[in-house]
Amino acid sequence: MTTATKTESAPLVELDDVSKYYGNIRALEGVSLEVRSGEISCVLGDNGAGKSTLIKIVAGLHQHDTGTFRIEGEEVTLANPRDALDRGIATVYQDLAVVPLMPVWRNFFLGSEPTKGSGPLKRLDVGLMRTTTREALLRMGIDLRDVDQPIGTLSGGERQCVAIARAVHFGAKVLVLDEPTAALGVKQSGVVLKYVAAARDQGLGVVLITHNPHHAYLVGDRFVLLKRGVMAGSHTKGSVTLDELTRQMAGGTELEDLRHELERPSGT
Repeated sequence: MTTATKTESAPLVELDDVSKYYGNIRALEGVSLEVRSGEISCVLGDNGAGKSTLIKIVAGLHQHDTGTFRIEGEEVTLANPRDALDRGIATVYQDLAVVPLMPVWRNFFLGSEPTKGSGPLKRLDVGLMRTTTREALLRMGIDLRDVDQPIGTLSGGERQCVAIARAVHFGAKVLVLDEPTAALGVKQSGVVLKYVAAARDQGLGVVLITHNPHHAYLVGDRFVLLKRGVMAGSHTKGSVTLDELTRQMAGGTELEDLRHELERPSGT
């Protein structure tokens, strides 16, 4: 096999036995993750499991201490989030970096606004931004009533969908989603998961961070479970059932031990 063939078949993003420490505090230890084109890799864990640290390493906010981080087969240490973006990794955080009072099209291009004219006549190309935003959203199957409405008037699910469409439009190869359904109801969660799947179907590699095994199993191809900074499991869709994924996520044997502790003594 040639080097070129190896590179072509390499995962878009691969973490191999990665660890991160803050002083003598272990945030992550020995964690591995594989993200391939056209697949969704789900990272599951409760609060404090290490999900946020993993996001920050992939997004270029923090550097790993040990292990290997590869992008398309090339070993890297990302310097900052711009470095990650330049390599095709876009991260959508749970709190969404939007300006609520600005229209949807303005938020869509925030920081990357096209202009027209030159010198003192140089100005934002508002018409192009409106048209491009509307078309980019429609390509993802998102039909907003009006791209001129303030983005703060959209539902939480709609704002997540705009952020996903924005990442796809600006050429992301890998999309990292931080708990996109955490604060949403059942219907809105379903809408967001639909557009997560749409990004996958356009060939992106998706990292879905979640604490909900039901949402993960609906769309996921690979599953990594974190617990207190270490891997508690790693599965592909065909090798684990939803019940087993949920059991591992819920604590498995620890939950069973707790059930025995909480049972009423016989005869009471």
